Amino acid sequence: MNNPLLQASVPDALPAFDLIAPEHVEPAIDAILADNRAGLVALLASPAAQSPTWETLIEPLEAMGERLNRAWGPVTHLFGVISTAAWRAAFNACLPNITEYSVEVSLNEDLFHAYERLAASPAHADFSPARRKAIADELRDFRLSGVALPGAQKQRFKTLSLRLSELQAKFEENLLDATQVFGKHVTGVDALRGMTGQGLALAAEKARVKHLDGYLLTLDYPGYHAVVAHADDRALRQELYRAYATRASSGNFDNTPLMAEILALRDEEAKLLGFADYAELSLQTKMAESAAAVEQFLLDLAQRAQPRAVEELEELKTAARKRDGLDDFAPWDAPYYAEKLREEKLGLSDELLRPYFPAPQVIAGLFALTEKLFGISIAAVDGMPTWHKDVTTYALRDRTGADIGRFYLDPYARDDKRGGAWMDECIGRRHTPSGLQLPAAYLTCNFAPPLNSPAEGRPSSLARETGGGESQPALLTHDEVLTLFHEFGHGLQHLLTRVDEAAVAGIRGVPWDAVELPSQFMENWAYERDTLNLFARHWQAGAAIPDALLEKLRADRRFGAGLATLRQVELALFDLRLHTGGANPDIHGVLEQVRRQVSVFLPPAWNRFPCSFSHIFAGGYAAGYYSYKWAEVLSADAFAAFTESGFAAAVGQRFRDTVLGEGGAREAMDIFRDFRGRKPSIEALLRQDGLAVA
Repeated sequence: MNNPLLQASVPDALPAFDLIAPEHVEPAIDAILADNRAGLVALLASPAAQSPTWETLIEPLEAMGERLNRAWGPVTHLFGVISTAAWRAAFNACLPNITEYSVEVSLNEDLFHAYERLAASPAHADFSPARRKAIADELRDFRLSGVALPGAQKQRFKTLSLRLSELQAKFEENLLDATQVFGKHVTGVDALRGMTGQGLALAAEKARVKHLDGYLLTLDYPGYHAVVAHADDRALRQELYRAYATRASSGNFDNTPLMAEILALRDEEAKLLGFADYAELSLQTKMAESAAAVEQFLLDLAQRAQPRAVEELEELKTAARKRDGLDDFAPWDAPYYAEKLREEKLGLSDELLRPYFPAPQVIAGLFALTEKLFGISIAAVDGMPTWHKDVTTYALRDRTGADIGRFYLDPYARDDKRGGAWMDECIGRRHTPSGLQLPAAYLTCNFAPPLNSPAEGRPSSLARETGGGESQPALLTHDEVLTLFHEFGHGLQHLLTRVDEAAVAGIRGVPWDAVELPSQFMENWAYERDTLNLFARHWQAGAAIPDALLEKLRADRRFGAGLATLRQVELALFDLRLHTGGANPDIHGVLEQVRRQVSVFLPPAWNRFPCSFSHIFAGGYAAGYYSYKWAEVLSADAFAAFTESGFAAAVGQRFRDTVLGEGGAREAMDIFRDFRGRKPSIEALLRQDGLAVA
């Protein structure tokens, strides 16, 4: 079979997205898994396994892993960006086999002992720090995978791992289905008074695609936010809020039983390995020392933010009373009156800012900033096969013009595309027998697409979209600008690595509570005048964003910071306590207890947010959601190094050489110390958010 997923793993060869189809998936994965199993048996039976070297043990294992990644990686990506029935079926058919193979490898005692022999060999002392870290990480992960368990317990651990993989995939699928099944058809514009022109145009386009007149309101975040933050009709806001807050909590897409089983199986896994709970297991691969230390960090943040949050909430309630005589302030009122208060206090609104942030200009400005900070160039690459016409491929090159890596940018929301924004690796950097393999990444966002463009409302490619002509480019909110900068920060750590050992290159080997450092660090630049001068120009008039508006934007960074901080603390504490609460925690009871301890504004009892909390039930943030706030400490302190130096070029180079360049090759705290000259301090974050005590 001429299967594009079975092409040879040539260094730097990108996936043939123009050829890959769902029917290719099962044959390719089955063939690769069979070959890898046979190859592993042969490797471990060879004399080399008894006296292993890096070349005789690690490099063959890397080659096997690479072949599987080159096939399964594009499949998992396409499952997220083209989640059609055919792609779901192909993904779900192979996921159990992939998981089973992964568990088999992680429980292979002969392989574990081969790693132990390599770690004890005389050559180990002469290995580079990156190689020693890669071996230490593997040995740790073997133990955390249950390799040292007795036979019956090891088999049970394998069963648990397979079932958890299945449950987590089903959780994400239910959430996507529950989001997509909702649609409120509105025929008259009067019912949508207050909504912005952008929001109305997006709703009208969704209706047109479904062959409906009027407007279609949906629960993808751009569509939901367009209503809940701007629609004057309170009943409509409440209807959308209720639908959004109860997604995947009943009917065919109910995640409630999945959550209970996921938590029970995680707790059993942890106890099999000798840990008190899943949080203790999870923290073995993170910077934080213990669950108690994480909880103290979060409670300290809550204590600092609560007085400010109380003031902010009272301001919102006062604005609602003055404007509309509202005495029963509710969660579906908060975004609406926050937007009104922003306009009143700061003269600022998303719609005032949008014209200054056309997507093509923002992207070009982000690239120009990156080129200046890190001494590279970024350029579009034509002729590369992609999965959709909105996707553009870019190349990163150094000062000599030599390639560093490539990435795909898929910026716009569409049907059958998973919501949110993310970076994922396509190819990792590593040395191979045929040369250096350069990294590649996927950068995915869900911005509202351009309006009134040719070809069914979309440009033929982002690279050809401009602010001129008859079409309006995608106009971003400043929050969306931050999202783009954030995801690109992840991409930079993957692409600018200087580590050649696959297991610790790029984002691999970086602790989960440090992996957000580069992404949140990049967000800071979207508030700097020199950066904004690169792209923040009115898409029609061409005028740069005025100084007065920039000052309002900076003030807006602190607007609602108390409530926003408490929301993140609430989610992180909820996650932590779920995973320290035994096998059968009362999920909604835990959340209620956390809210009463740290929150100042409680949602209605029927809110079922946990059913859509995919970060911890389907993603990698279980017992690790605190990582966002911890990484904010790191990123704010890192950015302070730039401001304190007057934005010296040497600081950018040092950031590239340490945080971006070394990634997972050394301990995260050691790398941060090398960049900053000391351990991280929380003070920069408190100053940034306006929460520092004078």
